[in-house]
Amino acid sequence: MAKKEVTDNNNENTKNIKKDKQTSGNTKKTNETKKQNNKNTEDKLKELEEKYNELNDKYLRLVAEYDNYRKRTLKERMELIKTAGEDILVNFLPVMDNIERAKQSVDNAKDIEAVKEGINLIYKSISDFLKDRGIEEIEAEGEVFDTDLHEAVTKIPAPDENMKGKVVDVIEKGYKMNDKILRFAKVVVGE
Repeated sequence: MAKKEVTDNNNENTKNIKKDKQTSGNTKKTNETKKQNNKNTEDKLKELEEKYNELNDKYLRLVAEYDNYRKRTLKERMELIKTAGEDILVNFLPVMDNIERAKQSVDNAKDIEAVKEGINLIYKSISDFLKDRGIEEIEAEGEVFDTDLHEAVTKIPAPDENMKGKVVDVIEKGYKMNDKILRFAKVVVGE
């Protein structure tokens, strides 16, 4: 039996050695797989890091562009506000010149008709100036009272029956610019 035990032990040792070799082979394969997985992970990590850096760079550039755009438009808006009235004032200067000429001629005038004509010309030039800018007078006298266009200062008894609820007199003219009310017409309404 001793011989059989030794043979069994040898067989067992042989089996264990084979198992160890297989395990060692499996371990080598596992180690190689782990190394390959680590390499793949590192490659993916590098790829993701490059993509992150690219997207971060794009984001930073976009933020910088937006900031520059915001600053530029703010500067343009400030310049526009400063010079917005310049065009109107430059175009109003000839009207002012006419008013000064009229003032000088009134002091030396002997003919009242010439003064009236000068004042009418000045009124026409101011009226044309306003029309060129889209400003027009709100028609009020004789019109039906409209709270969207008129502001009632007072009510008086209507001079006749058909003037009830209509504008009898205009105290201060109203103006609108492109359908936007600049100033309501102050009116007297018949009741």
